Amino acid sequence: MQITTSTVSLTVDDVAASQAFFTAHLGYQEQAVAEGFAALTRPDAAVDIVLLRRGIEVLPEDQRDRHAGGLILAFTLTGLEAEEKRLREEGVEITMPLREEPWGERLFQITDPNGLIVQFVEWVSPADAPGESM
Repeated sequence: MQITTSTVSLTVDDVAASQAFFTAHLGYQEQAVAEGFAALTRPDAAVDIVLLRRGIEVLPEDQRDRHAGGLILAFTLTGLEAEEKRLREEGVEITMPLREEPWGERLFQITDPNGLIVQFVEWVSPADAPGESM
């Protein structure tokens, strides 16, 4: 098996709202769009995203009424502070402020109009973390 792309499929109430959010603020581009469906991609290593309207008939019957929940779409990147600043300046609400964990993870979160949690992570060794000394 050779995996060529990774895609996460998320069921939401308002496909257009999430589609606009991901294209306007997170650099995604529309790959395919139809009623109740949007496929989004980026030219880098980010996971592709498929948005499906809750209740759409292409979903198996036992999954149609579920809403994407209980998950965090996490992106590892460099330049975490600059990204947080850019999103703030664009009017995106930071729903979990930038913080640092003792194991070297620095992160913050935003939430899209459908309640999808997007987390941005930057890893540093605990010795390199701001405020740490040797």
